[in-house]
Amino acid sequence: MVLEAGSEGKEREAALEEFCRVYWYPVYAFIRKRGTEPETARDLTQGFFGKLFRQDWISGLERRDTRFSTRLCVSLKNYLASEYRRETAQKRGGGSMQVSLDLMQAEAWYGMEPETGETPERIFERRWAQAVMEAGLRRLETDCVSMGKGLLYEVLHPFLSREPKPGEYAEVGPLLGIESRAVAVAVFRLRKQFQAMVREEVVQGVKDPALVEEELRFLAQAL
Repeated sequence: MVLEAGSEGKEREAALEEFCRVYWYPVYAFIRKRGTEPETARDLTQGFFGKLFRQDWISGLERRDTRFSTRLCVSLKNYLASEYRRETAQKRGGGSMQVSLDLMQAEAWYGMEPETGETPERIFERRWAQAVMEAGLRRLETDCVSMGKGLLYEVLHPFLSREPKPGEYAEVGPLLGIESRAVAVAVFRLRKQFQAMVREEVVQGVKDPALVEEELRFLAQAL
């Protein structure tokens, strides 16, 4: 996404902002899991993305032959190590980009993290996988709306992640003006579209097409 936007200008800035909007929470959760207080975690998250883009770290991360999230996590740990070594506090997140974070929302999400003794890395990878899936879902919604199928998406998207209860297809059918058998077909097609959208999201972060399947398997395991 960032590569396609070019090296500079408004399109690249918009792509960077979209990247931040979609993927800031895994970074925040990783920092919080290390025992950092909420406000400090927010500042560090903003600082990380700010430095990532100001120093063009993203160019060194994009489309290599290993998993993007793994490379990003290594960069994050290096950044945190350098920050913790600083003897004096310094305002973070300066420069041309300031990542807007909703601290209350972040803490609400973090408060729902299961107490399983997971490592910060494990939480990062799980939340990264969820962010990829959510990005694919937004792609699907946008595509459906643009094709005049917004109602179909609204009614059927809950079935992308679960099987229907007995008789549920018959209940939602009248909302779409179709029978339960047609609902089942529509759900099947929507799931295929969703899989394609998630694949498109994954493709953006890898160079070697052979790594796409590996990445998809990893996402399934991380979830």
